[in-house]
Amino acid sequence: MATFWKTVYENDNSRLLFIVLNNDNVGDIITEVENYAKISDALSVLLDQSRQIKEQLSSEQQILEQHQDGARYLLEIQSLQQQDLSDSVGEQATLLKQTKNKESNYQASLKSSQKQAQAIRSRLYQLLEVANQINFGQAVQIAQWASGQTGVRPAFLLSILTQESNLGRNVGTCNRTGDPPSKSYKVVMSPTRDQPYFLEITQELGLNPNITPISCPMHDSKGKQVGWGGAMGPAQFIPSTWMGYKNKVAAISGKTANPWDIRDAFLASAIKLAADGATTKSGEWAAAMRYFSGSTNSKYSFYGDSVVARAEQYQSDIDQMNK
Repeated sequence: MATFWKTVYENDNSRLLFIVLNNDNVGDIITEVENYAKISDALSVLLDQSRQIKEQLSSEQQILEQHQDGARYLLEIQSLQQQDLSDSVGEQATLLKQTKNKESNYQASLKSSQKQAQAIRSRLYQLLEVANQINFGQAVQIAQWASGQTGVRPAFLLSILTQESNLGRNVGTCNRTGDPPSKSYKVVMSPTRDQPYFLEITQELGLNPNITPISCPMHDSKGKQVGWGGAMGPAQFIPSTWMGYKNKVAAISGKTANPWDIRDAFLASAIKLAADGATTKSGEWAAAMRYFSGSTNSKYSFYGDSVVARAEQYQSDIDQMNK
């Protein structure tokens, strides 16, 4: 566009000079000058209109991206609600099966604190794309280590990671060995925001970017993609966000930061949550909201509510383990 206007300007000046030098009629020269002035004014108006249209398109694109993000967050919230309902129903069914409706058997099992603590400690703790799942006791130990580095409560950190791992049950299922081209990072990940960083991260870790698992995008009820996928590992950092934390993680761990490593994922999450105010219990809800959507928009309050409620459950489990 700039080259075009420069060419017009140069051509106009050359042509006008040619007319002046080759025309003896002053009236004709004045008419030509006036005509060129009108054309120049018209071109200036067109240029202003072009700039306004460009600015409007840019603004509309930002609004569209915000709407896409909002729709994606709502889909994730629906997945969380369904997951919480499913977990609740499953726990009730398990309890009924174990007790066979015999209250006396249930009360007797509760009396053994040591058995309870061992059951809690041995309970499988689900994390994304971790080859060897860890139990809850091991997860608590890692969370306590991360807490010592950042001041974030272990139960709250565990709650965040659990929430991230359970979103939609479809995270970490793109870009794997054998996946179709439609699930490649080249398709599901933002090409400008995240793909260059993803290639940098995998290269630094010696990983094949074509078969390193990442999250898939969310889809609406009609199957239309909403937003981008590409989140990595247990803590679900997108590549562009991870770049802001990897050096901080490496400074503490003493090695190259890896978003698929359990300890690094815990630590990165704790660093981010601490920066968002989670070093006090009163600041946890807002920190959870920022972790999820970058703001404390009440429209997504279910996420913060769910994280805080689960953190209290985990705190109770941790207290029981320590009895």
